[in-house]
Amino acid sequence: MPLRTLVSVMLGSRQPMFVAWGPTQTLLYNDAYAEILGRKHPEALGRPFLDVWSEIRNDLTPIVEQAYAGRAVHMDDITLLMHRKGYPEETHFAFSYTPVRDETGAVAGFFCPCIETTEEVFAKQRLAAESNRLRELFRQAPGFCYVWRGPEHVYEMANDAYFQLVGHRDIIGKPAREALPEIEGQGFFDWADQAYATGEPFVGHGVPAKLQRSPGAPLEERFVTFIFQPIRDAAGPVTGLFVQGSDVTEEKRAEAALRASEARLRTALEIKTVGAIYFDMEGRITEANEAFLAMSGYSREDLFAGLLTWQRLTPPEWMGASEKAFAELKAVGQTTPYEKEYIRKDGTRWWALFAATMLDDSTAFEFVLDITPTKRAEQALWELNATLETRIAERTAERDRMWRLSTDVMVVHRLDSTITAVNPAWGTVLGWLEEDLLGQSSLHFIHPDDQEATHAENGLLAAGHTTKRFVNRLRHKDGSYRWIAWTAVPDAGLVHAVGRDVTAEKEREEALRQAENQLRQAQKLEAVGQLTGGLAHDFNNLLQALGGCLSMIRRRTNEQKVQPLLDAGEQAVDRGAKLVQQLMAFARREGLRPEPIDVRDRVLAMSTLLERALRADIRLATIFAPGLWLIEADPTQFELALINLAVNARDAMPEGGRLTIEAENVVLAPGDPTGLEGEFVRLSVSDVGLGMSADVRARAFDPFFTTKEVGKGSGLGLAQVYGLARQAGGTAWIDSEPGRGTTVVLLLRRSVASAGAVEERAACPAAAAQRSGRVLLVEDDPIVASTVAAALEDAGYEVTQVPTADAALPLLTSGARIDLLFSDVVMPGRLNGVDLAREARRLRPGLPVVLTTGYSEKVAQAEGVRVLAKPYRIDDLISMLTAASSETQT
Repeated sequence: MPLRTLVSVMLGSRQPMFVAWGPTQTLLYNDAYAEILGRKHPEALGRPFLDVWSEIRNDLTPIVEQAYAGRAVHMDDITLLMHRKGYPEETHFAFSYTPVRDETGAVAGFFCPCIETTEEVFAKQRLAAESNRLRELFRQAPGFCYVWRGPEHVYEMANDAYFQLVGHRDIIGKPAREALPEIEGQGFFDWADQAYATGEPFVGHGVPAKLQRSPGAPLEERFVTFIFQPIRDAAGPVTGLFVQGSDVTEEKRAEAALRASEARLRTALEIKTVGAIYFDMEGRITEANEAFLAMSGYSREDLFAGLLTWQRLTPPEWMGASEKAFAELKAVGQTTPYEKEYIRKDGTRWWALFAATMLDDSTAFEFVLDITPTKRAEQALWELNATLETRIAERTAERDRMWRLSTDVMVVHRLDSTITAVNPAWGTVLGWLEEDLLGQSSLHFIHPDDQEATHAENGLLAAGHTTKRFVNRLRHKDGSYRWIAWTAVPDAGLVHAVGRDVTAEKEREEALRQAENQLRQAQKLEAVGQLTGGLAHDFNNLLQALGGCLSMIRRRTNEQKVQPLLDAGEQAVDRGAKLVQQLMAFARREGLRPEPIDVRDRVLAMSTLLERALRADIRLATIFAPGLWLIEADPTQFELALINLAVNARDAMPEGGRLTIEAENVVLAPGDPTGLEGEFVRLSVSDVGLGMSADVRARAFDPFFTTKEVGKGSGLGLAQVYGLARQAGGTAWIDSEPGRGTTVVLLLRRSVASAGAVEERAACPAAAAQRSGRVLLVEDDPIVASTVAAALEDAGYEVTQVPTADAALPLLTSGARIDLLFSDVVMPGRLNGVDLAREARRLRPGLPVVLTTGYSEKVAQAEGVRVLAKPYRIDDLISMLTAASSETQT
């Protein structure tokens, strides 16, 4: 009777159950248990229980013996190695053996309901292994990561990069303010409190942090980019913060160095007193500054028309020498300073001193200095010197008149340098009268540094040699010195000498020397720019691939835990894109990027940086009128200008003082002394320092002019400030007097954009939408191509993908369906993206074309097609393709 009841219960249940009955432990079971038996079913039915499970007999025997002894056995997890499927496998079960008694009370068998937990146990093991792997990845992440719990921001965990940043302190389990007391007041705790209280993430970009990275060490300034990401529990409230970031100190320093280098290069190429030209290996001048155009008489339209070539500028008699210099330039990459004649556009001739250098792109760069007045004067002097003896012999009667009227100084002195006669030009050139000089030694008037060379030259004259061109410095009566070039002949114990004032020539030589130094600096910067441009182009492709992959991951997953990581990744791509834009600008692939700027917000955001540029004894004060207008300027140049002004003010206040930055709106009426009219923001920077003299104030904005010691200043700071003001549609001036401080005033034209429009643009990114049609995708980078193709297909497009423009052209000439062309610009092969766009318009008029490039947008934009700069967001791509299609349909 008990057996029949158990069998009835067992057969009516879906849970695996079996009964072992009688002395032989005969096995009876239901269908659910048959699945556990596997290949042992149906032969197992009616056989002894331990024979069926012979492979685990040793594990089961003690349990069976307990059940037959009348003791119930329950186990939540037992591990058994079974052969139920023809091979050994690890299994896990939860079961209970319940003894069953017959009518006499004796144990006749046992009843076992069981649950196989093999998959559940394996799943827990996999979860534990994955958790350990994620923890190890967290520990080894290149950027720093840590977790804060509770409103006190108690450290729960942190990775190796973070311990490296904070000096391997014992921080786990401590509140943040106790673990890192030195960062109190630097903003980090305030931002963390805000993120914890509001549940909104906080992102910091390049934020300065002063840390004590080893015990007893001074505070070290680092720059970090980070995100405070709130952590919520299942009920919703914030329980802590996940913090991820990176140490960007070196990047910030490199960025500052790049901005400074770019400013120096741009200023060097804008010199207004020295000509500068670029020319190719055929002698065609491809670019020239205004100074060279003025020297040669040609216009910029003539330059664009190709009228400026070295063959056209070179007189026939100089052609051989020019070809020799050109061959030397090709062979060794540069020429020494070289003099020759040029032909102006009107046919007149002029003399120039030039030096050229070969650039990496098979073009050459040349500085040109107009020395026509010097050459004419020199030629006249040499003609005079060459015939001096003849003239003296032939025109003795006119000697007195020449002596009196000559603008060159003339002197007769004995071999011991005693002066016996001088002409009136000494008074005109050097301020000395005849009575001041007669009987004096000429050496008394020679510059101390030129005494030794003059003694040696007098020795040669005493030996009977003629002096052709000897240059030394003579003291003016006012104490200054003038450079004099002498021609002298000995005659009967006397020396007759004629000297010409070549001070201006010497100054021009010094200017040329500075120009040569600037040329060498320009060559270095050009080489860095070429390298930087190439690296930035390749980096754009890497950023595009990474951004595309992140976008596709976001589209294809709803896992909320992944979304913050995707946000951080896309923000990193955006930061990388901004860095590449700066690299491309330095490489002269991109120009200035003016945008609407709020002067008040920008200055206040820079206040910490400005205070670091000053000293502790200098106070920074800001005064802003209400309702300041926006201005239009390049943000990087604006910040650099403020830093330059702050540094100049600091150097002008050696005893400390106050630096004041003020801004207000002004409206200039027609006829204003500045020459401007309209609405402007007046920005002034004032110090209470040494002030400037009128002469220094007049030259302060000149490039390379500086009153600082050698190595203490480049002379480019105020020139950059003036350049910013002009680029922003305004001007700048200086109000200063010695001992009364200095105020630099900038007028910056009001931006036509409103603050609301700027905010609206920032708040309304283009949204991706489902579209249809066939897109011909031309992209040589396989990773970029695959991610873009997948994104377009997700958006509803059909995609035909080819790696080069050469491969795309046959599709355009065929009858294949193509509704849109999306192509990279720079690709291997015969054709580039711009060439392909031209062919597409010719073969299929009206076909929408969108180009993308990570190098320079200007070349592609010149074709009149839409251009998407790399790296781009997938949503921006979809929006531009949609707009291109809409325009064509319209």
